[in-house]
Amino acid sequence: MANKTVVALLFGGRSSEHSISCATAGGVLTAIDRSRYEVIPVGITRDGAFVLEDDDASKFALDPAHLPTVGDNGTRVHWPESALSRELTVTDARGTVRSLGDVDVVFPILHGPYGEDGTIQGLLELVGLRYVGAGVLASALGMDKHFTKTVLSQAGIAVAPWHTVTSRQWNEAPDAVTELVSSDLTLPVFVKPARAGSSVGVSKVKQWAELGAAMSTAFAEDDRVLVEEGIVGREVECGVLGGRAGAEPRASVAGEVVMTDREFYDFDAKYLDAPGIDLVCPADLTAAELAEMQSLAVRAFSSIGCEGLARVDFFLTPGGFVINEINTMPGFTPISMFPKCWIATGLTYPEIIDELIALALD
Repeated sequence: MANKTVVALLFGGRSSEHSISCATAGGVLTAIDRSRYEVIPVGITRDGAFVLEDDDASKFALDPAHLPTVGDNGTRVHWPESALSRELTVTDARGTVRSLGDVDVVFPILHGPYGEDGTIQGLLELVGLRYVGAGVLASALGMDKHFTKTVLSQAGIAVAPWHTVTSRQWNEAPDAVTELVSSDLTLPVFVKPARAGSSVGVSKVKQWAELGAAMSTAFAEDDRVLVEEGIVGREVECGVLGGRAGAEPRASVAGEVVMTDREFYDFDAKYLDAPGIDLVCPADLTAAELAEMQSLAVRAFSSIGCEGLARVDFFLTPGGFVINEINTMPGFTPISMFPKCWIATGLTYPEIIDELIALALD
């Protein structure tokens, strides 16, 4: 036991992607090599309480009829009091405090606000714990679609044309906003919360008369919304892993999202295995197309200062690749694209976890 690396697996959270984070935790709990790692499962309830969860992957299986959640079991996990300690403690439901031992690395598999956006990364930086994935700045940038696109544009990487609208702008002058975006963007457009993931709050607008309802849906998730021109092209994605000891990041083979009978790759298709979407991996690309896509993915990863891992989503258009977004903590559920792409590249699921932990400890 003394030679094992102690991993605090952190999941759940306050965002609308709570259940997806739990399902990702189930995948990691199933795959992580128990001969190498001791796992401390720390769940975050929807109210933000840190609780000691069960080390039971089956509890967090992705069942569309009963999405997994972190419940408040009365325990409270406490982070180190300073950067001089790596000890976690827990208070049980009766008020008894005990040590969980020293933690070597935290694996924050959190999606959406209050987890993927730099907030939990800031907490871990303050207490001096190493963690998997991007740091504070890259996490915040990757979570905010407006600033991701701004940075990528500055780096000379093509992104879809867009306008960012605040709730105040929309409430005060919806007609003026509609006039602005309709004069600058071509239908269809996608309306997206600036800081949400998993396609939560996203709508496809085919007629400008539909814009108001789409804005309401998006503003339910965030007070800033992107209106983004729809791009006609193949939807292709690849995973990126950071390089050890200053080495270059590397990209996986590509996967493709093929729409057979669905408007877009929405929440149900991503996580509930809804029909109308096929995930093809590896995607049918020429060697030149794949090399260009991988190069752009690594450039995007480096442009926002990312570390650890990311999934970069593209449209392949007749004019070339356009980046849709970069996800600094992509899903690890059984039907998620990030593990699919790396498995097709030659890594096993446990090896992906090993590499991410090694990168965090490097």
